[in-house]
Amino acid sequence: MKPLGSEKSLAARVSEAVRMAIVSGEFEPGRLYSVNDLANQLGVSRTPVREAIIRLSAAGMVRFERGRGIRILEITAKDLEEIFILRLLLEVPAARHAVSLMGMDQIETLKIHLEAMRSAALRGDEHAMMESDRSFHCALLAPAGNVRLVECIDGLRDIVLKRGKSTAGQSRTLLDIVAEHDGVLSHVESGDADGTASALAAHIQHTGRLLLLQEGAGGTDGSRLSIDWAAAHLGTFAAREHG
Repeated sequence: MKPLGSEKSLAARVSEAVRMAIVSGEFEPGRLYSVNDLANQLGVSRTPVREAIIRLSAAGMVRFERGRGIRILEITAKDLEEIFILRLLLEVPAARHAVSLMGMDQIETLKIHLEAMRSAALRGDEHAMMESDRSFHCALLAPAGNVRLVECIDGLRDIVLKRGKSTAGQSRTLLDIVAEHDGVLSHVESGDADGTASALAAHIQHTGRLLLLQEGAGGTDGSRLSIDWAAAHLGTFAAREHG
């Protein structure tokens, strides 16, 4: 990590620097790191580092161990399954609602993020593509006006990304991932809230299944993945919302 300056919102900038170090694999899961060492490395005092750790702890990425330091948390197959269930149950209804409030400027922003994804995929830059992917999802949810929800879902994505494993090259390519987002955007452009929700649910479910298969994991009940159960019941939840 590079030293940081003394601009405002320093704790937020420290949090982002540590988050990126975790996601990139620079910080290893399971290892302990010293608050003092992090502060020295970033060129800041311990206070913004402690504030940043509180944020990352709330997101489930680290744990502060008194008298020992900061431990980067490891993620299990069960953690993955729970995260994708939460994404299905939170992100999909939020996207459905957001479409009904979305203006042309916001749709154009989605197009820009999607084209950035496509460009990165074509040149094989997975890191850049995933950053644009993140921006696409945040922009999709933003019109719903729930900042905490967007931050919560973004944090769930971070927990998955810190594993350092990708679904690209397994049973889908980077361009396949872009195509799944193309499907979401096409429904957004036509103002089809239910179609958007359905395409987004299929994308989240597909990603979750592939990551769990990488872990050699089945469902927590030994048969059917709980993410499949959550996806199957989204239509029931939607009907109750509109009923």
